[in-house]
Amino acid sequence: QVHFVESGGDLVQPGGSLRLSCAASGIEFSHYVMGWYRQGHGKQRELVASITPGGERIYADSVKGRFAISRDNFKKMVYLQMNSLKSEDTAVYFCNPIVGSFGWGQGTQVVVSS
Repeated sequence: QVHFVESGGDLVQPGGSLRLSCAASGIEFSHYVMGWYRQGHGKQRELVASITPGGERIYADSVKGRFAISRDNFKKMVYLQMNSLKSEDTAVYFCNPIVGSFGWGQGTQVVVSS
């Protein structure tokens, strides 16, 4: 059974940093392009960053230059380093492959507020 467990979310002031982690299980992790998604209150879920098994990265314009995605294929982990956080980054963050039909984890809540 496939599981994704996200962690690392917190309340942080604008300009602050957080590092999110995602542990995957039940999946051939190294075969998939992994993504970090987020869903703000009343908004659609959006893809903010993705990383190929070989480490090629793509970012949404809204986070480019502030967020960095990385992965550890051996540990089946994917990470999101978030710097210079803004209030508009407030959302629940999820990880998932960018293709395929997999269930979603519970996500991790990030609140950026003073």
